[in-house]
Amino acid sequence: MVGTVQDAGVVVTGAGGGIGAALARRFAAEGARVVVNDLDAGRSRAVADEIGGIAVPGDASAVVEQAREALGGTVDVYCANAGVASGGSEAADEAVWAQAWDVNVMAHVRAAHALLPDWLERGSGRFVSTVSAAGLLTMIGAAPYSVTKHGAYAFAEWLSLTYRHRGIKVHAICPQGVRTDMLDATGSAGDLVLKPTAIEPQDVADALFKGIAEDRFLILPHPEVAGYYQVRAGEPDRWLATMNHIQQKWEAAE
Repeated sequence: MVGTVQDAGVVVTGAGGGIGAALARRFAAEGARVVVNDLDAGRSRAVADEIGGIAVPGDASAVVEQAREALGGTVDVYCANAGVASGGSEAADEAVWAQAWDVNVMAHVRAAHALLPDWLERGSGRFVSTVSAAGLLTMIGAAPYSVTKHGAYAFAEWLSLTYRHRGIKVHAICPQGVRTDMLDATGSAGDLVLKPTAIEPQDVADALFKGIAEDRFLILPHPEVAGYYQVRAGEPDRWLATMNHIQQKWEAAE
C-alpha cells in the first residue's frame, strides 16, 4: 500500500479528531505529506504536530488553494471529511438546513471545482468523500443530516461516473456508528441505532485503504450495510416498514 500514496500530497478536512484524524494518521503512516484542516485551529495543529503534517485551519469550503500552496503546488488526494450531524425533522430551523447543505454537500462541490482543472490536466487525482450509511439508507430523528448525506453520496457518484475515464478516482465512505464526538451528539437516536455496532475511527481508515487497494468506489466499514442497501432498493416498502418500527421504538422510549 505504501507505493499508492508515498509522498502524495493529501488534504483531510475535519481532521482535528474522529474519522478525519484517523485518516490523516493513516495517510501519514503510509508516507504521504498531509495537510490537516479543521475549524478548530488548536486541534488541527495538534494532529499535524503528531503526524509531521501541515496544519491549515479554517473553513473546509475554502481550504484548497491554501492547502495546495502548503503542499508545494499539488494536491493528489482530497478527503472531504468535514461534516455536521444536524438533527431534527422537517420543522428544523432553515439555518440548520442551510448549514447542513453547506458543510455536507456544497463544501464537496467547491473542493471538486477547485481541484478538477489541475487533476484533469494531468490525468490523475483522488477524491474521498466521507458520507455515512445515512447517505445510502437514512437516520431516524435527523432529516437535515440524512437528506444532505444523500446529496453527498449522489455528488460522489456523479464525480466518479463523469471523470473515471480521465484518471479521477472517487471513494465514498459510508460507515454506520463510529465512536466519535459526532456519535455522542446524536443522542438517544444514536444510542438506539448506532452505538450497539459502533466501530473505531481507525477501522474506517483501514476500510478506506482496503478499498483504495481494490479500486472500489463504495467503502463500507460495516459490511452489513450492503444487505440493508439491497433491501432498500429491492423491497422499499419492507425496508420503510422496518425503519418505521425503529422510529416507533425510539418514540416510545423518549
